Amino acid sequence: MPNHFEETFLSPEYKKMHGIAFGKMPRAIVLAGPTGVGKTVLSLQLAKIMGAEIVSCDSMQVYKGMDIGTAKPSILERNEIPHHLIDIREVKKPINVVEFFQEAKKATESIVSRNRIPIFVGGTGFYIQALIHGPPIGPPADANVRKLLHSDLERFSIEALYDRICKLDPEYAKDITPFDKHKILRALEIMAITHKKVSDFHPKKFSKGLELDFHCWFLSRSRKALYERIEQRCDQMIKIGFLEEMEDLVQKGLQTNVTASNAIGYRQALDFLHSKRTEEEFHDFIAKFKQKTRQYAKKQFTWFRKQKEFRWLDLEKYSQEAAIQAVLLDFERR
Repeated sequence: MPNHFEETFLSPEYKKMHGIAFGKMPRAIVLAGPTGVGKTVLSLQLAKIMGAEIVSCDSMQVYKGMDIGTAKPSILERNEIPHHLIDIREVKKPINVVEFFQEAKKATESIVSRNRIPIFVGGTGFYIQALIHGPPIGPPADANVRKLLHSDLERFSIEALYDRICKLDPEYAKDITPFDKHKILRALEIMAITHKKVSDFHPKKFSKGLELDFHCWFLSRSRKALYERIEQRCDQMIKIGFLEEMEDLVQKGLQTNVTASNAIGYRQALDFLHSKRTEEEFHDFIAKFKQKTRQYAKKQFTWFRKQKEFRWLDLEKYSQEAAIQAVLLDFERR
């Protein structure tokens, strides 16, 4: 990487200009992408060059002990580059998008007050959307209601729950697909809590987002290359102790947190731990773990294609150095 980037972004002059000088909003970078694409490596290199701090936008990395299955940056990496919104909750205490937004706001204000640059990194689109546009207006999540809805999901199907919305709130049903599990569960949760239709809350209306000039990037690879990385990643997670991590989390109350216990990998691991643990069941666990991770990556692609703020950066067409240079040049010019 050319030295002038380090000189530019680490200079006192640049840091002074980065703040709210001349009435301008401070700038920030968002690095989103599917699971396994390589967000962590690129973000760490970028943060070193810019003297930046990283804000995790992963809905599961907020929980203590969920380390291997969420591919958290290592302690060494976190000591080298300041990270925020990692390990801020005990695993049995759920977090919702409004609480996440509030924590992110506090972290960002701290970063900017020190004339540092925030880099938001993650693949949880709903959380990233909340940072940019503000969290959706509506009642906070209710763990008991959500637990009942997940029970219904296991007994019936996502299509059956969608049919329920069609009967209760046909206006809102037109705005979502029959397979959008997150929106379907959230809609039923809102109706159960408030006894009102979701459409009464103007679901497309958002509160105010963070006051930042966001430079948003979505990191991508070809499906074949990404799926190969996912296969290797899942195998490596199991090799370094994912199941042992899961056993420890169960002891700490993971199953009381419906969202966390149903996270990709953790749900499949939990099912295996409750089985007879035969060799056949072990191989079935691995296959389902990989399958669900691939499906999640596909959903991330689909979701971010609809987000107009994001420019796509193909990590197969660009080397790591070229990708970083593209992000830096954009940040420097805009």
